Amino acid sequence: MKTNSLKNAVYLIGAGPGDPELLTVKAQKIISAADVILYADSLVPRAILQTAKPEAELIPTGNKTLEEIVPLMVERVKKNLAVVRLHSGDLSLYSAIHEQIAALIEAEVDFELIPGISAYQAAAAKLNAELTIPGLVQSIILTRISGSASRVPEKEELATLAAHQASLCLYLAARHVEKARLELLKHYPQDTPVAVCFRVGWPDEKIWLVPLESIAEITRQERLIRTTLYIISPALKEIGKNVPAQRSRLYHPEHSHLFRP
Repeated sequence: MKTNSLKNAVYLIGAGPGDPELLTVKAQKIISAADVILYADSLVPRAILQTAKPEAELIPTGNKTLEEIVPLMVERVKKNLAVVRLHSGDLSLYSAIHEQIAALIEAEVDFELIPGISAYQAAAAKLNAELTIPGLVQSIILTRISGSASRVPEKEELATLAAHQASLCLYLAARHVEKARLELLKHYPQDTPVAVCFRVGWPDEKIWLVPLESIAEITRQERLIRTTLYIISPALKEIGKNVPAQRSRLYHPEHSHLFRP
């Protein structure tokens, strides 16, 4: 029987990249009060569950299909239990929640989405980097490369997006890194800095800063095949500089606005 103040619903939570301290306060509160937690154990570390109630039912889903996961959630909500569905990163990005939402709507089960930190945000923080520097780059593109599990629409192919030379965060590409390198080099200079980020937020996290032309080499050298993010950006050239190439006008003494005439 439910012993908390949560409503009978499924709480879809973005657990962030792996560091339990990067969970939102709201996510922590719900996890600590939930009766049942289904978590993607291949991507979400057990440390994320450290505040769960001792009596909470913990269900790993790394080896389960959607057809197995959804009935588990629906059945437990209908038993008057509060259910958490825990995903890595942020729900809005490559989380495969769209089909889960549709299934919960069909089952007439209430649900709520709680966002999380994405790996690119955590990686930028570890790099001490801003990815939008005035006069240099003002856009961030979050994308992936076509793979066996998901095809990228033709209008969003990597070379097309690379033409903008924005800060480009490339997910799910370690197994296709040579293809990605060739596509990116069609528009980015060879010496464009790339942060190769492995298991951001986990205890064994590693981040390498290399020129674009070397990303396939470092990927092979370190045997990276999954949980790897590539951040390609001219903004990374500014890392560690004590004199910025460009300065925002926002806090400039010559810039006035509503709160600072």
